[in-house]
Amino acid sequence: SALYNNLAVLCPPARPPAFGTVHGTSLSLLGNEGPPRQLQARGGGSALSTPLLTQAAWCELPSRVLLVLTSQRGVQMYESDGSTMVFWHALHVPEHPAAHSVFARGIAAAGGRFVCVGTSSGAVLVFDIPPKGTNVTLSEILEQHRDPITDIAAEQGQAPDGAGDLVTADDSGTLCLWSTGEEFTLLGKIPGSGCTCSSVRLWNGIVAAGYGNGQIRLWEAGSGQIRAQVSAHARWIYALDLAPLTGKLLSGAEDSFVHVWQLRRDPDTDGIEVS
Repeated sequence: SALYNNLAVLCPPARPPAFGTVHGTSLSLLGNEGPPRQLQARGGGSALSTPLLTQAAWCELPSRVLLVLTSQRGVQMYESDGSTMVFWHALHVPEHPAAHSVFARGIAAAGGRFVCVGTSSGAVLVFDIPPKGTNVTLSEILEQHRDPITDIAAEQGQAPDGAGDLVTADDSGTLCLWSTGEEFTLLGKIPGSGCTCSSVRLWNGIVAAGYGNGQIRLWEAGSGQIRAQVSAHARWIYALDLAPLTGKLLSGAEDSFVHVWQLRRDPDTDGIEVS
């Protein structure tokens, strides 16, 4: 399906990588030392009402790895190989649906023991994950966005003092910077400019955001200041990914190109360079 951020990758130590991609009502899984197989969305009473999946991602926490799926009905969490469902959270679907559809989208592990999932209302659900077992709890709901969440990212490097370690993005292009902990704290909000922020990454205090107009913008996660803007693609950016050890940023877009960028912090000026 032509959904953005529609490739999940898990690289476990000393084992082959696993890949997952969403199409319609199912998630196709490849790798994990087994034959290719599919996971179905849940939450419908019959085959005719099976909800469409919107995203899948492996969430790697210190104590365990969970495979998280989002759909039009809710959030499903599985053990990393997809064999056992750990948790199911249903979204509130109004009796008389408005013009806007209901769905969950945007998935990230954060703060060592939390999984954050975005929703079409702009709320971000924070789930507290136990080291083992199924006693997952909804610990907090972050309500700062007014538009559907598109993507969520957690810090992948070493955040400078005072910088947020979680960023959430929405359909209007608004970004919210958070500090995780027992309670999540909003550190700053970067207003949107009317263009969807489809994909976001966070590395060494740098927010890398890809937009529907093909631009990549780099922001400071501490101050919210813009540090660079690149006209990276001719069409909508569909995915960003970041190599945490090297600072290489990969962007893929509707223009059929994949670009690899090098991000650097200048130690003398603390400026951000992109090439």
